[in-house]
Amino acid sequence: MTVFSQLHFLRPDLLWALLALPLIALLWRWRRRRASVWLHAVDAHLLPHLLAPAGRRAGLGLGVMLCGWTLAVLALAGPSWRQLAQPLWQTPAPLVVALDLSSRVRASDLPPSRLLQARAKLASLLRERQDGEVALLVYADDAFTVAPLTTDRANVALYLDALDPNVMPRDGQQAARALDAAVLLLQQSGAREGDILLITDRADPADHAAAARALAQQMRVSVLGLGTPDGAAYRADDGQIARAQLEEPSLRALAAAGGGQYARLTDDDTDLRALGVLQARGEGGDRQQGKALSWQDEGFWLVPPLMLLALLAFRRRALAMLVGLGLLLPLSLPVQVQAAESSWWQRADQQDQQRIAAGVDAYRQGDFAAAQQQFAPLQSAEGRYNLGNALARQGQYDAAIAAYDQALTLRPGMPDAVANRSAVEAARKRTPPASGSQGQSQSQQGQSQPGQAQARPRQSNGQAQPGQGTPAQTPETGQPDPAEQARADAAQRARMQEALQRQAGNAQAPTERPATESESAQQREQRQAVEAWMRRVPDDPGSLLRTKFQRENERRRQEGR
Repeated sequence: MTVFSQLHFLRPDLLWALLALPLIALLWRWRRRRASVWLHAVDAHLLPHLLAPAGRRAGLGLGVMLCGWTLAVLALAGPSWRQLAQPLWQTPAPLVVALDLSSRVRASDLPPSRLLQARAKLASLLRERQDGEVALLVYADDAFTVAPLTTDRANVALYLDALDPNVMPRDGQQAARALDAAVLLLQQSGAREGDILLITDRADPADHAAAARALAQQMRVSVLGLGTPDGAAYRADDGQIARAQLEEPSLRALAAAGGGQYARLTDDDTDLRALGVLQARGEGGDRQQGKALSWQDEGFWLVPPLMLLALLAFRRRALAMLVGLGLLLPLSLPVQVQAAESSWWQRADQQDQQRIAAGVDAYRQGDFAAAQQQFAPLQSAEGRYNLGNALARQGQYDAAIAAYDQALTLRPGMPDAVANRSAVEAARKRTPPASGSQGQSQSQQGQSQPGQAQARPRQSNGQAQPGQGTPAQTPETGQPDPAEQARADAAQRARMQEALQRQAGNAQAPTERPATESESAQQREQRQAVEAWMRRVPDDPGSLLRTKFQRENERRRQEGR
């Protein structure tokens, strides 16, 4: 009785097909009458006396047809009387970090400066966060994407040393634009919910309204306070000396409007734990795997008797019945109920990002052929540039120059492509045709790595190039403190090196390949010359970010945004 009390149909609308049973019976009788050849040869009043009655044989055929139709309709309607646990996979909520890169981050109330402390905090977040995608935005007068959503947090960490107010087109502090850009980035990734972490020292009513709009889109906004209430002096882009203070009441109000938490930046990870950003939402919550119940489609139990009835369709003049049942049988199989969010599709830019990351890893390990395979399908300027680097390392100078030319066609004046093309062109002129390719194929990577706009690798030791740090400033004059800046840079580089080593499994690529017995003196000299040229090429992601942001800013101005 329990089974029958829970019996219902998953697709009850298909039961309307049972109304066709009387029509099928009439059609059956009409076809049988027209199928008799005596109807055209004998008068109608003589037929009852000449023809033997059909009897049970005709009734059996009609009964089989009606029974088969009924079973097929019931199977298609999806009878169900029990529930089964179904796996429910929930994608962890992604995180978008929006960092304030206005001139106020030069203040030194967080020694040596707010900027260096923010970089260190981001490095700790990227190192300690468990699962989930992470993206990085920076903002001043407008917001710009540094790294799109990705699960490879080491790629995001590569940009930290390049973050500086100098890369921003205009100074300002428009946190509302950063919040709107973060929401758009999350929505474009297909995320139904997400987290936004805003790192700044103040907020205004427009920012509060933007946080409320983000919360309405299921995007939670948390705030990490950058600075101290007493504040410190800083030099703005216009040369004026001003004072920046941490306005905690406005930041708490912004976090409340965004449905998130507020915490002031600390020396340890207590602030990140208080904000709840070290673990992605969706892990270990109320919705877990195996907790979702769904009604099981039991229509497949009706398939065996339906197949037995189909055997009768092999009789003469039953081809139509066989075809009809054959079409209905596959439809009566149980339909598997898919759990919410059980699958997701990667966007094209995410696939390109994975190819870039895989190519960079292969390049750093000295496997230039594998790097070439990863970079070859990429049709962006960065992809062509990286392909040229991989080809040059294999001694394929002509192909490398062609790849650089393609990169320059897509992005005229690309500094790295121009410098590398000149280096490879000079190496090709010095290399004899017979032995040049072989000599270069023996070379391994030096200190320079391929660069790209989306996931530009750093040197093999994970350090930044000279001139990328922001100098610490004294509260009185706003001028750099060389000794304090040197110590801060060294500590920051040590933290970044540790983070990158953990992500890469503490694997370091060799910086120079020793000479082999099969390498002649001429080949060794050519290899060393090419490596020297490649090491002269600057690796400055800050200039690439600056150029990227300036072009994006010009495009927005032309569009009237």
